[in-house]
Amino acid sequence: MLDHIRKTLHPERYHGTGKRPPFFEGWYFKLVSADRRERFAIIPGIFLSDDPTVQHAFVQVFDGVSGAVSYHRFPAEQFRAIDDPFAVSLGANQFRMDQLTLDIHDDLRSVSGTLRFGAATPWRVNTLEPGVMGWLGYLPFLECYHGVLSFDHPLEGALTVDGRTVDFTGGHGYIEKDWGKSFPGGWVWMQTNHFAESEGTSFTGACAITPLLRGWFPGFLAGVWHQGELHRFASYSYAKIDKLEVTEHTVDWVVSDKQKRLEINARRAEASILPGPSRHDMGVRVPETLKAVISIALTRADGGIIFEGTGTCAGLEVAGDLDKLLKAL
Repeated sequence: MLDHIRKTLHPERYHGTGKRPPFFEGWYFKLVSADRRERFAIIPGIFLSDDPTVQHAFVQVFDGVSGAVSYHRFPAEQFRAIDDPFAVSLGANQFRMDQLTLDIHDDLRSVSGTLRFGAATPWRVNTLEPGVMGWLGYLPFLECYHGVLSFDHPLEGALTVDGRTVDFTGGHGYIEKDWGKSFPGGWVWMQTNHFAESEGTSFTGACAITPLLRGWFPGFLAGVWHQGELHRFASYSYAKIDKLEVTEHTVDWVVSDKQKRLEINARRAEASILPGPSRHDMGVRVPETLKAVISIALTRADGGIIFEGTGTCAGLEVAGDLDKLLKAL
């Protein structure tokens, strides 16, 4: 339990040491070039199972412009993790909070190069509120945990993708992660840190079927990082969902608490299918796009405007048993 608390206060670290299968953990590095014409998500991770034919480590490469997804498997024994300073490696591929290095050459794709990251802007972590999940993060029996490691940071360097040089210098990055036994039964997730109205402003939010003991509840979180301040709404902070409507083309979501209100309109776009974890394997089909557009309006209870803007290069996932989630709301 002490190790669980320690890791909760350091969400970037690997949480799987000593865990009984099934267990997964994955880090999500979003990369967008300065001209926004290149958008990639690089996802290293591991899936632990009692079945040796299922257990493995991986690096997913998602080209958010072409939609191409490649899933590169590694023996679980090649996965290495260091706590302080945080680092994860899979063979010659290395991932840290300040850079990543890729060296992938197989039948699926060739990706190589090093990118350096500027200072991260994480969701605040302290004893009373240890990250994006708040006090819920201390509970040791949840199906899935989530961390926001950097709302926004500058990028420097280039990757060579199938012989093509992709320069990310001057672009922006975002880092989050998930770990646990399985992805939720249904969820909506969205993120953007490309608001024309305000450099450095970032938004992330998710609403999901959250198992708890013998039942479940529609857990949610939403955060706007703006001018050095985090405006957050979450299940654990007594905020509430006033509206969540999902159509073929849009997601309309409104959350509020006693002090503030956040209105979100996401325009959906063509999605690619990424593998995701269940209790049995990496067989969950996760439709994701990096082409969505998200408009937000953050206001005070008296109607005063804190921020209004439209974010592009947005990540968006609408997945799983949405009917169950929406009926609960």
